[in-house]
Amino acid sequence: MKILLVTPPLTQLNTPYPATPYLKGFLVAEGHEVYQADLGIELVNRLFSREGLQAVFKRVVVSKKMPDAIRQLLVNQQRYLDSIEAVMRFLQGMEPTLATRICNAEWLPQGERFNNMADPDWAFGALGTTEMAKHMATLYIEELADFIKATIDPNFELSRYAEHLCLRLPHLQPLLAALSKPVTLLDEWLLELMEEKLQTTNPELVCFSIPFPGNLMGAFRCSRHVRQHYPNVTVAWGGGYVTTELRQLSDPQVFDFAHYLVLDDGEPALRALINHLNGDGSATLCQTFCRNPDGQILFHARQPHHALPFTQIPAPDYSDLQLDKYISLIEVANPMHKLWSDGRWNKLVLAHGCYWAKCAFCDTSLPYIKCFEALPASQICDYMEAVMQQTGSSGFHFTDEAAPPRLLRELSKEIIERKMVVSWWTNIRFEKTFDADLCRLMARAGCIAVSGGIEVASNRLLKYINKGVTVEQAFTTAQHLTESGIMVHAYLMYGFPTQTEKETLDGLEAVRQMFEAGVLQSAFWHRYAMTLHSPSGQHPQNYGAEHLPKQTGSFANNEIAFTDHQKINFDRLGQALYKATYNYMHGLCLDWPVKKWLTR
Repeated sequence: MKILLVTPPLTQLNTPYPATPYLKGFLVAEGHEVYQADLGIELVNRLFSREGLQAVFKRVVVSKKMPDAIRQLLVNQQRYLDSIEAVMRFLQGMEPTLATRICNAEWLPQGERFNNMADPDWAFGALGTTEMAKHMATLYIEELADFIKATIDPNFELSRYAEHLCLRLPHLQPLLAALSKPVTLLDEWLLELMEEKLQTTNPELVCFSIPFPGNLMGAFRCSRHVRQHYPNVTVAWGGGYVTTELRQLSDPQVFDFAHYLVLDDGEPALRALINHLNGDGSATLCQTFCRNPDGQILFHARQPHHALPFTQIPAPDYSDLQLDKYISLIEVANPMHKLWSDGRWNKLVLAHGCYWAKCAFCDTSLPYIKCFEALPASQICDYMEAVMQQTGSSGFHFTDEAAPPRLLRELSKEIIERKMVVSWWTNIRFEKTFDADLCRLMARAGCIAVSGGIEVASNRLLKYINKGVTVEQAFTTAQHLTESGIMVHAYLMYGFPTQTEKETLDGLEAVRQMFEAGVLQSAFWHRYAMTLHSPSGQHPQNYGAEHLPKQTGSFANNEIAFTDHQKINFDRLGQALYKATYNYMHGLCLDWPVKKWLTR
């Protein structure tokens, strides 16, 4: 079968999202003719070009109410037209010699975002010209993105599209209303790109991977185009958003856009769907929604014969993707933070699921968490070598929920034995298995950074959420990693049921001490969200909370409204946590008492 795999806009701009490469590797091994496309990076390259900006500027309607920043950018539009393609080539790694010129304050037009730029000498040092130039070029691109959002398309952001419409969407009507509005310039370009893919690949099946809310609008728009103009082509949706948000789907209107929605792992679901479409009378669909001729929604659950061991999933296949078009961005002057947006990282998974799978806030009831199966270290290295050969890149981001320490030991030994020259980073749990010896071994094998959850940074709450670590253990593990030359980023959480404001500030104090001791290089706070598939969401009474009355929506239903009967100003608290941690990351205000941030 001829299959087109599509990632709709927008995801990361520095590297491909791994879903379609993994699916392509599998489907090619099954004997199918498979193509893939990341419409987000293609749209961004069309937009941030001389021709693209010219079209944008022509669409802008000047008014007296226009903010000064927007008006100033319009005044400088010729400077943007003259510099945009050179800046994009620099961010794509094609013209590194432009760094010095970009750092010259006279060349790039500079708007409001440059007012908050970190002191370049402090942030980048005497030899940090390339990083400084990437940061300045990022600010330049972000200002253009702000301009586009303010003037021609309010849904546009650099790594997401219409996310505000899709973050909490229990009913489909707001999205359908947005889709009924006149198309914007970016919508026109997106549909032209989609049509180009359809014309050049002539697929029988188009599969949209929807990992995040910021991809949903693009999937709807492109799917409608396929259904309207190619009635004989089948459309299927899958991905992280579908798997977590749409498990209780009851709105049949979705099937005006997609014929099938598949949950959980795409490989067995697509194998079953393809067999079904090929007329195999014995084929049964796997974890798949569809609509019958009477308009009723049907769900076909996984059957035992659908089982597919993780070890049988081939290496991802990155062919067709325009790898030279991805752009490296540095949003803030932090060496750990920039890993997410700077550099072309090959994404691989070491193990399916989570080996711990006990945290109260996590979707432990879903297969992507609860079904754990690890690859052998030798197979992982085989995949790494195959991907390096294909992409020409030796950097890897292992995207595991939590990389198993025993497997990381075996993998590090295998990398060293094969004399592979690679750089890699991954997510871990700050547990005692990461002793000094293991951390040094990982560093020798190319590990440059890890991220992990310290979450609530409170021993009472860590035990309460069944994290399996203590604050003291997290400190020791972070110390071992840092002393081995491995950067450390911490995920942190506030707003978990029964977590008091004092406990949150005590957690901030623990984080402050880790920054002060130099064992933490980066951190970020997230507001806790109760989800339908987590232990805290399924049994809130066990965590001092209760669900607030709410009708089940007909579309997305993952997040649950709840109360623990505390009166905490989370907006105020969140701002204090963000400001404090931002300053800690820059080595500032480490001598302040944490309560002071609530008064800033």
